[in-house]
Amino acid sequence: MRALLVANGYDADPGYVGEHLRNAGYAFAECHRERPGDWPTLDGVDLVVSLGSDWSVYWEHVQQWVTSESALLQAAHDRGVPILGICFGAQMLAHTLGGSVARAPEPEVGWWNVDSALPALAGDGPWFQWHSDRFVVPPDAVRLGRSDRAEQAFRMGRTVGLQFHPEVNESIVTRWSTGGADELERLGIVPDELRQRTRGEVGRSRLACGRLVDWFLGEVG
Repeated sequence: MRALLVANGYDADPGYVGEHLRNAGYAFAECHRERPGDWPTLDGVDLVVSLGSDWSVYWEHVQQWVTSESALLQAAHDRGVPILGICFGAQMLAHTLGGSVARAPEPEVGWWNVDSALPALAGDGPWFQWHSDRFVVPPDAVRLGRSDRAEQAFRMGRTVGLQFHPEVNESIVTRWSTGGADELERLGIVPDELRQRTRGEVGRSRLACGRLVDWFLGEVG
């Protein structure tokens, strides 16, 4: 089965989500946001995964690439191709399908609980977050989860958006916390402590990610 992985070229690691989808039989073709002219068509595509980004949907200098991704997501949604959007990917889905995205009053960075009636989303512990924007759920979508600071999940047909990061493993958080050390300092977060917390969480979160991917494939795949 074919899956498109939409991501920035410098951060195209689907982590545990990719691991579980590959185990389910999916092979990824990478679609780097910076090079939409290189993307394949949707013909024969069984799944689209849109990963997080350090971009904001509303930044003027990335609008050409936001427009390209929005067109791809709208076309996949209209065709009924299952879509999983993560963090910026979920914000892109909200932006594309009638919701909106804006700067959040307070960022969410670190391990945060998600309130949801769905066990696959609520899990048995926190999910990793790293975002300063938040989305408004599209009007025709079903809210699936939230935290104290932001909407966390929605579903619209075969499309699911997740504000949190089920894919993160230790290497992803290490990379992000190294590159984002200045942002963490502004938030009063010590990178070494965040990495240590992550080492204690990923054994559980890897299993939780598997249950989430199984739920997604069972519901919309």
